[in-house]
Formats: sequence, structure tokens, C-alpha cells
Amino acid sequence: MASNSFNPVAPLVFNGEHYHIWAVKRTMFLQAVDLWEAVEEDYEVEPLSDNPTMQQIKAHKERVTKKYKAKTCLHSVISQGLFTKIMNFQLAYQIWQYLRVEFQGNERTRSMNVLNLRKEFELQRMKESKTVKEYADRLHGIVNQIRLLGEEFSDRRIIEKLLVTLPDKFEVKISTLE
Repeated sequence: MASNSFNPVAPLVFNGEHYHIWAVKRTMFLQAVDLWEAVEEDYEVEPLSDNPTMQQIKAHKERVTKKYKAKTCLHSVISQGLFTKIMNFQLAYQIWQYLRVEFQGNERTRSMNVLNLRKEFELQRMKESKTVKEYADRLHGIVNQIRLLGEEFSDRRIIEKLLVTLPDKFEVKISTLE
């Protein structure tokens, strides 16, 4: 199993801030160690039948173990303050769903966050004292937050925004690019 040979760096402990970033990193980790299924699905482990084969016993044990490992993986990356809120959940699936609802919010909250970020994007202007790279990084940061919330945002729109809002001193370069 992949989880025996995978040795990642110290995990990012979630303390209630930057949920979207934490969730992406944790999802990738759980997929890498073959535990994501236990978090993503609320599956039941069927009891063993009478006279199970060794293969059935092994498969049953592996499915049960995955559920405990996934739960432990989540417990180990939750701050002490948040741990008291999730410690009574029996399944990794329940923990994940609770954290998602609590920190990502419902559909309405997510939509409002997207609208606020889109507004922030539209209001951005490059300051004379900043470099193009700093400005582009700021735009990409906003766009990545929008994308983390599940919304589409084209790279073309970022480029258009950059070209339209650059100061006049870049006009010659913009004309050359066009």
C-alpha cells in the first residue's frame, strides 16, 4: 500500500484560517496515501460472511483500517481548539463535512465570497511604485482564491486586466505586445 512508503514533510495544522488552502493540501495528501476514499465517501464496511476466505478477511481489514487511518490523519492536523469540536465524530467523512461547512460556508456564503473577490479584482490598479510582477502576483492571488471557491476564471481575463490597468509608462510595451 502506498501509505507505507510515502513520507511527507510535516503537515500543515489547521487552526481555522485559510481553509481552502489547507483542504487542497490535505486532499492531495490523503489521495497520495490512498485514504481519500474513506474521507470522501461515507461507506459501510460489510461484516464478514460465515467462512470467509483469506482474501475477504484481508480486504475487510484493509477497509476498516483505512477508515481509522483517515480519521487519525485528520485528527493529527487539527489545532487543539478545533479538535474539541470534531473529536466525537466517528468517521473521517463526518469530520471532513463538518470542517467544509464550518469554514467554507454554505452555497450562499461561498457565492458572496466570490462576488467580493471579483469586486476586489475589478478594483485593482497598478500603483506607480509597484513592479508589473508584484501587480500580476496580486491579481493571481485574488484569482486563485476565486478558483479555490470552485468558480471558473480565465487566464485571458487576467491578461486583459493587466493590459488595461498598467500605467501609461508601459503604453509602448503594451502596443508592441498587441
